[in-house]
Amino acid sequence: MKKIILASGSAQRKNLLKMTGVPFTVCKSGCPEIEAIQTSCAKLVKDNALLKARDVASRHKSGVVIGADTVVYTGQKNLVLKPRDLKEAKKSLKLLMSRPQWVYTGVAVIDIDQKREMVDYEKTKVFMSPLSDPEIDRYHQKVPPFDKAGGFDIEGVGSLFIHRIEGCYTNVIGLPMAKLREMLKKAGVSLISLMCLFLITGCTTEYNVATNQQEYFIHSTEKEVKLGASVANSINKKYDMYGGVEENRRIEEILDRIVAVCDRKDIVYFIKIIDRDDINASALPGGYIYLFKGILEHAENDDQIAGVIAHEVAHITAKHGLKRLQASYGALLLQIAAAETRSNVGAGVDLALASLFTEYSQQDELEADKLGVKYMELAGYDPNEMIKFLEIIKKENDKKPLRQFSYWRTHPHLPERIANVNQLIRGEMTYRDYIRLIDRVHE
Repeated sequence: MKKIILASGSAQRKNLLKMTGVPFTVCKSGCPEIEAIQTSCAKLVKDNALLKARDVASRHKSGVVIGADTVVYTGQKNLVLKPRDLKEAKKSLKLLMSRPQWVYTGVAVIDIDQKREMVDYEKTKVFMSPLSDPEIDRYHQKVPPFDKAGGFDIEGVGSLFIHRIEGCYTNVIGLPMAKLREMLKKAGVSLISLMCLFLITGCTTEYNVATNQQEYFIHSTEKEVKLGASVANSINKKYDMYGGVEENRRIEEILDRIVAVCDRKDIVYFIKIIDRDDINASALPGGYIYLFKGILEHAENDDQIAGVIAHEVAHITAKHGLKRLQASYGALLLQIAAAETRSNVGAGVDLALASLFTEYSQQDELEADKLGVKYMELAGYDPNEMIKFLEIIKKENDKKPLRQFSYWRTHPHLPERIANVNQLIRGEMTYRDYIRLIDRVHE
């Protein structure tokens, strides 16, 4: 194993590298940094990273040196650097909260033995929520800002006012692990450990408006859409799609009304009908929805179809499918470790396809119903029809043995869902709902 030398005294960078499980030493560079943009932010951080790496490499006879430099850019060639005092830190933080900013990190890797230099950069867009002066003061009392570009930390207390990020999460901390892995691999160093693999896939964090939670994702929105498109392509080849013009126009119009009022509009939504008589529906990450033809055959009106579509849209806005896929990534990451040449989007297709017709958790189902009721009401549909259609599905499923694609299998907990929707609409649970739940417990 080649000796790894980190040319940085940053505690954040040291912590990130420690999580890979790869041993390394720290040798801080003492060379002066370039502080002004001459051509671009990318060039600035790459030049600084290379200067630091060269400085440290000159003091060692062998090994692989990692140099890094991070700046925060607010536009018009304005950089927010490490603050020199609390007054400057407060001013900088207020500026960053007033507009989105880009975090640039340059990474340089020097293989001393092979006399080889590599340099690259990563950029991430960050959106902040505003804080009052007293809140900023309290934050700086807890988190000293002087060793951080921009004067804030995303991995600690600072995450509380980071509204959303677009791009590599670890880049904002100070070391883009996905980029570093690619570069170290070329130098003959492998960063393979389970913890590292979760980092190197490029985690993103965002405030999910649908769930009202700050959430972390392995895939960015762009990767989510690519994954969904790949899985959709596989489904389109595996199953016959129903081509009825009137039926497809009908569901597309319903989808358009639901999407117009939903909590997520950063993606394009698609809907298709699978030509099977099963009563089922499913949603993929990235905005892809599939209804089985049996849904249309058993629904009594557009409002009942809208209830199904609103429920599936809710799974997408809450990113339930993506979270379910992430929860299965432990095994997938080990596969990637064994075959690193395979892209994580491509490797995720088979796993996503296999999980398409498996059940959601009860919590996800109830959350999707809650959001679905909201979307139905906002779109002008009657949410009571969602209850009626769930009753129809339950009655149909009770008549026949459980089949591979039954709605009962992929959308379990029907009695709980009916009771939950009743309570959401009417504000109370009926006696009939109570009996359903008691019967369910004793099944």
